[in-house]
Amino acid sequence: MAGHISPKSTYYTIFGSLMVLTAVTVSVAFVNLGALNFPVALSIAILKATLVILFFMHVKYSSRLTKLICGTSFFFLLVLFGLTLTDYLSRGWFAAPGGTAGAGTQFDARVVEALVSVVAHGEADRPAD
Repeated sequence: MAGHISPKSTYYTIFGSLMVLTAVTVSVAFVNLGALNFPVALSIAILKATLVILFFMHVKYSSRLTKLICGTSFFFLLVLFGLTLTDYLSRGWFAAPGGTAGAGTQFDARVVEALVSVVAHGEADRPAD
């Protein structure tokens, strides 16, 4: 099967772009963007993945069927991310009475004292009923 043959300069350009985007990813990781950290990192990752798929996997020069399958795969990936984000973004809305967002994230002082007692003495000090 004869395919499209790209010049080496195209591959070097794409490789250079991927290296620059990797440097940007690392640089952005050290900057506090608040709530934008995740979207910026995800956008850069999507851009890098798009370059790899289009040029290194030769989807840019493939048939319509290959492009359709690739596009459909991205659509279902977005659906998966969307469903995952609905779960992720809905967490932490209801705080426990102690002020924590989930079970097991805050110890009661009595529990900590009992654990220390068990470690130090080998048995728990049990209160009289």
